[in-house]
Amino acid sequence: MARHNAYNVPIMGGALALGPAPLIMGILNMTPDSFSDGGAHNDLDSALTHTRLMLEQGAAIIDIGGQSTRPGADEVSTKDELARTIPVIEHLVASGIKAPISIDTFKAEVAAKAIAAGAQIINDVTGAQRDPEIADVAARHKTPLILMHWDKDRNQDADIIDEMKRFFATSIAIAQKYGVAMDSLILDPGFGFAKSLQENYTLLARIEEFNEMGYPLLIGTSRKSMLGNLLNLPTDARANATAATSVIAYQQGAHIFRVHDIKPNNEALQMPMPPITVPPACEHKEINS
Repeated sequence: MARHNAYNVPIMGGALALGPAPLIMGILNMTPDSFSDGGAHNDLDSALTHTRLMLEQGAAIIDIGGQSTRPGADEVSTKDELARTIPVIEHLVASGIKAPISIDTFKAEVAAKAIAAGAQIINDVTGAQRDPEIADVAARHKTPLILMHWDKDRNQDADIIDEMKRFFATSIAIAQKYGVAMDSLILDPGFGFAKSLQENYTLLARIEEFNEMGYPLLIGTSRKSMLGNLLNLPTDARANATAATSVIAYQQGAHIFRVHDIKPNNEALQMPMPPITVPPACEHKEINS
């Protein structure tokens, strides 16, 4: 089991303390066409209710997105993406939600307006390579910037981890160019994005190799086809499989887990890793099953 590197990622009003204790990011998709929960929480009251439920179940961050990134999804206009995300961010903040809100976007304009509305983290699935000025937004507002790997043009004959590190080096250089503090960066290997089924599981087995890059790791396997295709499960029946992959990644040093189903992932990630010290109150309990 890999040792967890400890990080304090600056955030407005404090820091995200990342280390041995896992942190859960709850997914709030404000889209009609996301692969798993499209349209499920699209009105403000439903979004607030679901956010409160996720926080009660153990989420520490809420990630809000208005652009589906499922295969084949149409790209929405900036105007539509703003209309989907900004009102809900404002509503959550006005309703007293204190947990950090992350904006899931690859557009600098959306990121800037989301931060103005109350978001505190930028989550870019293109690793700042689609719209590099998103890094300028992160630098100016001193927000954490999550850089995800999504490289459709990578060398398919090269080692996948080496190729991913090359991609991340480019993303990190963009962040440096715009003045993003290096302690504000978080890397996401991008499970399911331009990767085959075998490549996803190769990546899962080798997560710890990214620890040497010196940045916190965010993992997002939630309900993805890498689980459904392997186990022949529909999207709404992949919570347990997601939790299993979260634990595998956690054992290799990952820090943040972006998931739809908070409760099973939280319970799985709270299980202590061997060797286990049994609480005194449990020492003499009889085991019947």
